[in-house]
Amino acid sequence: MKKTVFFAALFISTFIKAQEVKSEQALASSEEVQTSVEASDNEPHLKNLRQLTFGGDNAEAYFSFNGKKLSFQTNNPGFGLKCDQIYYMVIDEAEDNKIYQPMPVSNGEGRTTCAYYLPGDKKILYASTFKTGKDCPAEAPKNTGRYLWSIYSSFDIFISDEKGKILKQLTNSPGYDAEATVSPKGDKIVFTSTRNGDLDLYIMDIDGKNVKQLTHALGYDGGAFFSPDGTKLVFRASRPEGKDTVEYKEFLANGLVAPTNMEIYTMNIDGSDIKQITHLGKANWAPFYHPSGKKIIFSSNHHSQKGWDFQLWMVNEDGSGIEQITTESVFNAFPMFSPDGKRLVFSSNRNNNNTHDTNLFIADWKE
Repeated sequence: MKKTVFFAALFISTFIKAQEVKSEQALASSEEVQTSVEASDNEPHLKNLRQLTFGGDNAEAYFSFNGKKLSFQTNNPGFGLKCDQIYYMVIDEAEDNKIYQPMPVSNGEGRTTCAYYLPGDKKILYASTFKTGKDCPAEAPKNTGRYLWSIYSSFDIFISDEKGKILKQLTNSPGYDAEATVSPKGDKIVFTSTRNGDLDLYIMDIDGKNVKQLTHALGYDGGAFFSPDGTKLVFRASRPEGKDTVEYKEFLANGLVAPTNMEIYTMNIDGSDIKQITHLGKANWAPFYHPSGKKIIFSSNHHSQKGWDFQLWMVNEDGSGIEQITTESVFNAFPMFSPDGKRLVFSSNRNNNNTHDTNLFIADWKE
């Protein structure tokens, strides 16, 4: 669920640093950038690479069920934004048009994260803090000597139409409710919540009924996605031990988490058969199933000496056969395959004209 100054945008804004360009400069710089981008020779799986956004931090772009649209979050100052809001785009209109304007979905109030299309491709669910205030909530402190994410207790999950009309509120329990994604079967939603005092995964019917807790171990379970057949989930989790459990609980009590040690896990959608897939150390996150259902793509800095270099990697579902997918820039994350398995969308700070922008890219996938 990867995804915000919640999980997704905070990761980008702190590790990559949010760019502070004025709106006129952001729009002007976009005129100088071409949508077609050359992938490195060391990125053989990526063909016909295209840049979809130009300015700010853009993340968690997820395909509609028909594969023709993307929902995503952005804080692009060129749109007058101060923190993440939800937008959507029509892919074939955006990928060859560097001045394409995506359409806003959220109401511009509070902070939003983790948008995902519902079956029928007319409704989008996302998390927002707008019910507790119009302003952007404060970010995590940056002078503590630790890298921290904010866990906003004011996040709840809503369903909206593409024009921004809120149709339904899916969660209203005290605490953080966010990181929601939808099963390809169109019948279930998985999300992360602190309603029990810890960051655990829950599943519910597409209408918000029959909520069930899936994970129970101490630690941050989040960023979950369904397998292509809708029978499994892949997610990232921390598992603090010893004295780290005290720190974890203290941070969480203050709406914070230190996400520097996370690994990739899988389980059945009923919460059974939980398996740890990676044992790489450092931060392994933003997982998504390969179309075959036998591999998992994810973002990791396990190879980095400084911890800043996040690349996409692929691993077999049993943890074997790890393969590096991207090599360009120092941030690549939030990968998602299209429903037909032919394309990959992801966020990257490549080709950003020496700014700190993190943009969306789409490529044809070659096995």
